[in-house]
Order: sequence, then C-alpha cells, then structure tokens
Amino acid sequence: MAGTSSAACVSCRFFDDHKTNGAQASGDQGLCRFNPPVSQPAPEAKGLWPVVASQDWCGHFTAEMTAAE
Repeated sequence: MAGTSSAACVSCRFFDDHKTNGAQASGDQGLCRFNPPVSQPAPEAKGLWPVVASQDWCGHFTAEMTAAE
C-alpha cells in the first residue's frame, strides 16, 4: 500500500463528516461507519459510532473503499 496519507479516513466511503445529518463537525473529526455502533454499559444507553480524525487510518482501508464523489 502507498503511504498512510492516501489511506486517511477522510478518503474512506465509511467516513461520516456530520454535515449530512445536521450536526456540526468538531474540527476535522467524523464518525467511522464501517462497523456497527459500540454498545454502552447501561442497558438504556444508546450505541455510539467511533469518532475519528479525518487523517486517521485503519487496517480496513482499501482502494475499493474510497469515498464516493
């Protein structure tokens, strides 16, 4: 794989920058929608999507997962 900069979360189709759901993004952060939300310890608590920085990267990234234009 090329450098990790080309595999940044912002380039992944599963990166949600919060702009489409009406919320304000905090800096360069977004939500990773690759896996389901993480459950919280209390039964009445809602699950949460992992918050990632746009320049973060993970082992799930492949060229086929680049963001749709």
